Amino acid sequence: MKLVITLFTIFLSFSEIVHSQKFVIAKNDSINKNDRTNVYKILYRGDSTYRKAYVDSIMYADFWDTIPQTIFWTKLMRLSADSGFMSVAKTRQIIDTISVIYYSSLNDTRKTNYRDSLKKAFGLSDSTRIFFTTGKKYFYSFRTIIPSIDESIPVFIENNVDPWFAQSILLIESPNKLQKSKAGAYGPFQLMKYNARKYGLTINRKTDERKDIKRSAYAASMFINKICIPTVKSILDSLNISYKENDLWFRLLVMHVYHAGGGNVQNILYTIRPKEGGLPLIYTVWQTEVGSFRNASQNYSQVLLAALLEFHNLIRTEADRIQ
Repeated sequence: MKLVITLFTIFLSFSEIVHSQKFVIAKNDSINKNDRTNVYKILYRGDSTYRKAYVDSIMYADFWDTIPQTIFWTKLMRLSADSGFMSVAKTRQIIDTISVIYYSSLNDTRKTNYRDSLKKAFGLSDSTRIFFTTGKKYFYSFRTIIPSIDESIPVFIENNVDPWFAQSILLIESPNKLQKSKAGAYGPFQLMKYNARKYGLTINRKTDERKDIKRSAYAASMFINKICIPTVKSILDSLNISYKENDLWFRLLVMHVYHAGGGNVQNILYTIRPKEGGLPLIYTVWQTEVGSFRNASQNYSQVLLAALLEFHNLIRTEADRIQ
């Protein structure tokens, strides 16, 4: 009989969990690609069906949740679309919160003057870039994506791919509805036509299997298994950097390949020439622009970390039981 654990026991808070070890996956534990260790069945409030989700504490154990960039995107996911943050581009330090209507009413000169006043108030150099970013609460509707995560995790496990990737991609690519990018990526896993067809999906005038959750999960898992993970391993091997495939920083690099392509990730790492992996490597990636790897690419893993934190918070606050 499966052990059913109450939510109160497991999710007092992740910070308490990490320190009390009531529920912790040690950061050095070996996780096989098809290991179900961190996959739990969760019964959410208002739902009659247990849904699978991937839950671990590695972000808290390694303090990824305390990084300014992660905090910035977490707050942005809670901010409504009628407001926005003024933030320092390099660090994502939030220096003001303003109305979108007000900011849009400013002409270019007044926007420049406004930015200059913020730089002066916070002791920033004249060359500091200040970004205005609108709230994303409307987009990151994580409760909506729960059934898709539940259906996708078994597909990834069947293909010997860490189910962490299934959950991570779904949380940031199409968390509220099916999206189609300007580049042509479509469906819950935002697959390009070439990659989808390569792994057997049908795409024509009448049918586009990229919108089918199980078919797209299959193609995405194959793409990660055959292209993304081998690409990251090859790059790191060429730089003589040791790694474990379940290291969070390694997973984030795999996600960057999924989003930006192996060539762009190789260019950025060969420019940085890191001596070792870990958080410092990822942080440097966020600060470096090379070729097509620019702001949107830098943001990708920042957004992912924030999405994972928000999803863990959703589980903590809205789940009744876990088994």
